[in-house]
Amino acid sequence: MSSSDFRQIAIRAEPGKAERLFRAAVSAFCSLTRPSRREIAQLEDLTLPLFDNVSVESRRYVAAALSECEYAPAALVRRLCEEPVDIAAPLLIRSRALSDIDLIALIGRHGLPHARAIARRKDLNPTIAHLIRALEKPTLVRMRQPEAIAESEPETAEVVVPGPDRQKAAGVAVENARRRLRSMMRADGESGGATAGAETYVKLRETALTGNAAFFQTALADALEIDFSTARSLIANQNYTSLLAALRALDLGEDRAFLITVAVYPAEFPHPQAIRIFLDRYRLLHRDAALDRLRGWKAETLSKAIHNTWPAAANADIRKADSDNAAASVKARRF
Repeated sequence: MSSSDFRQIAIRAEPGKAERLFRAAVSAFCSLTRPSRREIAQLEDLTLPLFDNVSVESRRYVAAALSECEYAPAALVRRLCEEPVDIAAPLLIRSRALSDIDLIALIGRHGLPHARAIARRKDLNPTIAHLIRALEKPTLVRMRQPEAIAESEPETAEVVVPGPDRQKAAGVAVENARRRLRSMMRADGESGGATAGAETYVKLRETALTGNAAFFQTALADALEIDFSTARSLIANQNYTSLLAALRALDLGEDRAFLITVAVYPAEFPHPQAIRIFLDRYRLLHRDAALDRLRGWKAETLSKAIHNTWPAAANADIRKADSDNAAASVKARRF
């Protein structure tokens, strides 16, 4: 009997059977020393459709069980982490199935309660720890100690910056954000979920991390097949709206799109709410709409090319005509 058959029996029966099947399936899975990919997929196929039919107690039980499981199904873990923190806490604190990008997204969607649980993880990425401290104490401006900048994993210090120095501190914070994001981006380079070419993503990511706008604009122009001036105009905006559409047209996954955007516009993400807004906007932006905008940019590129070529050709014709007229005038005077 397949997992689908078990699930249909449980759904048709009284809720108690769905709960027992939900718990029993996870308990049996956790007893496996090294589950295969097929067994992981089977557990997800069985439990996810039952999720809405089981009680809070069952969800809490399963979250606690999977938090100790080395090979926990990622999809089920992520679904449980979207629950209130009293259910999700064991996974937020211990689960290895959650990547750094998953943790950032969870903080963006759920705010301080989830962030406090995530802060208890061992070996937490310094960037995420910094984000959580900013959420806890948003009035403080964080700056790294100068001697720590050269280290591979620098410490951070909390400094209250006086008014006249706030702009300078913000610039330092922007550069520090790029430095800290570099390791996370490289770690995420092989993650799935993006249909855009791997080379395109890597080129956009690496040029964004340089902090040199011209490098990134060139890479973006190549990726979108538009001219440099049009690509530059997309990034010249004070907000990331045009870049968001460009990345959506390239069909980048939301995690990769966020990492590139925060590298180009770090000042746009001072708090988790800004991350949540970005993710909502990216999900709601239909790819067809983004492709329409890309077609407009390409048309603009073509128009510029025609405009730049036509005057040169027209001027050449005028110069040729003037030359012919002058020659005819000279010839007439001779006779």
